[in-house]
Amino acid sequence: MQIRGYRGFLIDTPGSGKLRAIRNGALVVDDGRILAAGSYDEVSTREEFANVQWKYSSESIILPGLIDIHSHLPQYPAAARREAGLLPWLERHIFPLEREFNASVARTLAPRFFEALAKNGTTCAVLYTTIYEESCDEAFQAAEASGMRITMGKVMMDDGTYGNLPKDKVLETSLAQSERLCRKWHGRNDGLLTYAFSPRFAAACSREMMTEAAALAKKFDAYIQTHLSENHDEIVCVRQRFPECASYTDVYASCDLLGDRSILGQCIHLADAEIALLVESKSVVAHCPTSNFFLGSGIMALDRLQNAGLRIGLGSDVAGGPELNMWQVMRSTIEAQQARSFYQNDVRVPSPADALYMATLGGAGALGIAAVTGSLDVAKDADFVVIDAARCLPTSTPSRNMLSDLNAQDIVSLLVYRGGPHVVVETFVRGRAVYQAPAPPLL
Repeated sequence: MQIRGYRGFLIDTPGSGKLRAIRNGALVVDDGRILAAGSYDEVSTREEFANVQWKYSSESIILPGLIDIHSHLPQYPAAARREAGLLPWLERHIFPLEREFNASVARTLAPRFFEALAKNGTTCAVLYTTIYEESCDEAFQAAEASGMRITMGKVMMDDGTYGNLPKDKVLETSLAQSERLCRKWHGRNDGLLTYAFSPRFAAACSREMMTEAAALAKKFDAYIQTHLSENHDEIVCVRQRFPECASYTDVYASCDLLGDRSILGQCIHLADAEIALLVESKSVVAHCPTSNFFLGSGIMALDRLQNAGLRIGLGSDVAGGPELNMWQVMRSTIEAQQARSFYQNDVRVPSPADALYMATLGGAGALGIAAVTGSLDVAKDADFVVIDAARCLPTSTPSRNMLSDLNAQDIVSLLVYRGGPHVVVETFVRGRAVYQAPAPPLL
């Protein structure tokens, strides 16, 4: 691959709440990795980069690609369909939609979904499909073609499932199909694709299914993803199904589903003992505030989980969340804790820099890939997004020189509160453009 240079205001987050910024910076990419990052005046004059052709200008913004650690590909057409709560929403909108997610539907929807992710500046996502092996395979084919960094898995559920198999065949079939998919796709595309064994949640899975899924994940060193403590009715359902367990989280612990490659979506209503189980097992929490607001599930006490030492990333949770826009998820992360602070003392409200960290390097750390992606460090994969921040400015005809008065904190705040797909110029994964705006501005 030819050495390429990109010029712009480099901004990333080496730690929670910390911004690292280089105005008029330069990013040099070679063979899919970051070869150099620094001041344009310094980098561009190096002898080894004398023949590099530079793209963009000091007015562009260059950020690490955004990381979405919890979403549902087949549910995308149902985004923004309002319902009273999680369980009726699943029954009325989601299960009927997933039931129709056959290979043909996946062949059409999946490429559009991956394009939408990249259009939003997302370079890495963790996704559920449905119970069908064939459509999950089609989704993986589309993921491979897209060039995106994707972790994905076939939904597993053997109680209340929507498939047509006889009940006594669901468990063995789901396990066999999941193993076949993992063998085929885990580590494909030079590691950009990984598999996640995906028991939906304890309300729809037998103990045997969860235990066997955990064993398969360990066998292949794959991920596990499921849902935990999203909704009060869900928690009551799980308590009734597993009365022998001390808590919802204990159900997963007893099935060996917890671990450092286990991603647990939502985790809103957790007791102290449950948090301790997650910490001890080094499990990962996927915080999905736009979904929590949309479905009325509740507000996570984010600082409580952070203070316990849990790894936490952000998820759009489409279609519980109404959009794939991770800037909106960051904004809701802040606003959820701001809302708590109105009626609780000593609530730590995240800053825009905190939220950006959770959507970049923090998300990479949650997935165990912080050595590979999540920041603009030399030798990491070149997963980054070029932003036209002028499109966020609150004027009808934005003047680009207005950006010269803004520091990194100002720009990140502007993006968190006004960002979206309209600001994305180009998105790169491992140095390859996976999305380019149809008519990129001359920055």
